[in-house]
Amino acid sequence: MSTRQEKMEAFGRLLDILDELRVKCPWDKKQTNESLRTNTIEETYELCDAIMRNDNTDIKKELGDLLLHVVFYSKIGDEKGAFDVKDVCDTLCKKLIYRHPHVFGEVTADTSRKVEQNWEELKLKEKGGNKTVLEGVPASLPSVVKAHRIQDKARNVGFDWTVKEQVWDKVQEEFTELKQEIDRMDQDKMEAEFGDLFFSLINAARLYKINPDNALERTNQKFIRRFNYLEEHTLKEGKSLKEMTLEEMDKIWNEAKRQGL
Repeated sequence: MSTRQEKMEAFGRLLDILDELRVKCPWDKKQTNESLRTNTIEETYELCDAIMRNDNTDIKKELGDLLLHVVFYSKIGDEKGAFDVKDVCDTLCKKLIYRHPHVFGEVTADTSRKVEQNWEELKLKEKGGNKTVLEGVPASLPSVVKAHRIQDKARNVGFDWTVKEQVWDKVQEEFTELKQEIDRMDQDKMEAEFGDLFFSLINAARLYKINPDNALERTNQKFIRRFNYLEEHTLKEGKSLKEMTLEEMDKIWNEAKRQGL
């Protein structure tokens, strides 16, 4: 593995390359925070995809793409006279030290749960930090991730089930309310109750230490594999999916399951 000096030199080389690109490349010269924003979101999702596939080569590549964006935003901040990459690093270091008093101070926190509680309490005390418990949840987070984060933050101040098994009563309650609205065919209330059911299921996932976003993505990928198998199988037989009955498709689908797809 690389030495500390080699790592520092590599980061310095990245800064030098970006400085040159910002001056000599027509595309890089015209970029702004706003123009980079959507690309940053895309790069973040590409990293998440590589992580889900446990592909270390792609994880390395996507981390590089994301690092480029961090350095790029810092460069733009430097040009505006607002901040530079040193300020970004210094601010992060200061925050990490402040929020880890059990490492850099005299506070005791011998479990990850206690660390999380201390973290949320310190965020509320920070100057310019969150004024309310849920203020730190980004509005633009995807809904499943946002629900999990909201519940996590509420838990850190004690707003949670006493016994995790109690959550299943809530799931059943929300499911019953959804069925009632489906019987009435009130579209607006059906959507509201569906949301409540989702929220309670995500709560259950959190309590049982299941990441709901990862769980759903695993199912997405499983469905893709099995559906691709179904489609490829029908094409080999010179058929179209539209020409097949549901029973015929189910038979091939079950073959895919037996093969572990």
